[in-house]
Amino acid sequence: MAITAPNYDPIPTAKAMANKYLAGAVDRQNTAVRGMQADSAGLTKVSTAIKAFESALATLTSKKSVIANSATFSAAVGTATATTTASAGSYSFYVQQLATAGQVSYGGITDTTAAGSGTLTLTLGDGSNFTVDLASADKDMNGALTAKEIAAAINIAANNNSRVTASTMTIDGQTTLVLSSTNTGKDGGVKLDPVGVTDPTLKAALDESKMKIMQAAQNAIVWAGPQGTGLKMEQATNIFTPIDGVSMTFTKAQGVGEAPVTLTVGNDAAATASNVQAFVDAYNKLDAVLKDVTNPGDPKTGVAPGVFANDSGLLALRNGMRNTMRQALGSQSLVTYGIMATREGSLTLDATRLGKALAADPTSLDKIFGSASLSTPSGVLGGMDKLMNQWTDLSKGQLVNRRGFLDKLQIKLTNKQAELDRQYDGVYKRYLDQYVKLQTLQNQMNGTLSMFDAMFGNKSNN
Repeated sequence: MAITAPNYDPIPTAKAMANKYLAGAVDRQNTAVRGMQADSAGLTKVSTAIKAFESALATLTSKKSVIANSATFSAAVGTATATTTASAGSYSFYVQQLATAGQVSYGGITDTTAAGSGTLTLTLGDGSNFTVDLASADKDMNGALTAKEIAAAINIAANNNSRVTASTMTIDGQTTLVLSSTNTGKDGGVKLDPVGVTDPTLKAALDESKMKIMQAAQNAIVWAGPQGTGLKMEQATNIFTPIDGVSMTFTKAQGVGEAPVTLTVGNDAAATASNVQAFVDAYNKLDAVLKDVTNPGDPKTGVAPGVFANDSGLLALRNGMRNTMRQALGSQSLVTYGIMATREGSLTLDATRLGKALAADPTSLDKIFGSASLSTPSGVLGGMDKLMNQWTDLSKGQLVNRRGFLDKLQIKLTNKQAELDRQYDGVYKRYLDQYVKLQTLQNQMNGTLSMFDAMFGNKSNN
């Protein structure tokens, strides 16, 4: 005869009982942790979107104007850019010559030149110079200098300061040392003075009479108007800025007798529309995030509520953005320039309407947009930046305050988890002790019953 009561394995049984005992508290803890994690992820999403919008405001403010200008040459003599301060107009230029940097070569440098061959002096077109010590130029320590080793020594010379770049070329099997000035203009020339060189072969190869001019150092010469009768401009670089707000980079000289090219400066409708579209896109990205996280949800359609459903602070931010967009300048507003709101709250741009409004009034758009400058905020950009600052201010902004609350909640939940772990250990040990005792008692009773069976078992077969 044996006991028919169930046998309990103490360890898994104690674990199951402890889990059941604390199930309610664990569920509440897990729910709180999930909520905190969702809030943290949602806040990060909002923070990223707000900061991206602030960056877009700063970019537009840095351009000084939403309205863009362009500058275009009538022929391929170079490129030009125009800032918002540039006045519309046409200008003529004749490009007589470009500024170039000096480049010279020296051939006949043999690989048998003795190492430690004294010093080499490089003189530039502006009269400055620097010295190269050839004593340490023999990098492979074979007792001879090559043109490549001399070039390397020039490039790393202490007083070179990247003014001269040395290299080598192989022409008809002969190695040639090439020196290139990094500065354009007539002062950008360069040549060697081998007076300090002790090796006679190298000294002869580097003599000025052996120097070949690959490119002469010269200034750029550009005429405002026809060559000879216009205004002559000469300088060391190919970038000219004689017109306020316009920068011209010339890349090609004109031939003798060619007519001057025309530079046309005027409004760039496509670039202006691109600036406005960039603002519209940035606004819509932030608005979409705010709409998503504050969505109240709809049980009928199965749409889940956002992580900050009906959050008053975020709803106020979204409404503030809409109100800021309604700013007007007299009878003019952003709607006048084709920037309109949809029913959902996002913005759209009517480029055709924008173009017509700019043609009729090219100045009011900048005044309506204003600036997000810290010193002189104004218009839509200034109003938007003020709204964003209420959230991003590092001392009292909403993002800092909310992140601080979540950090404190994280600590609280961590401590709560530690307390649950301690409770679980206590409950588990108590149940384990009980079931170990129960198992011991069952074993004892089974042993007693086995003894009784042996002593008083069924003897009817005898």
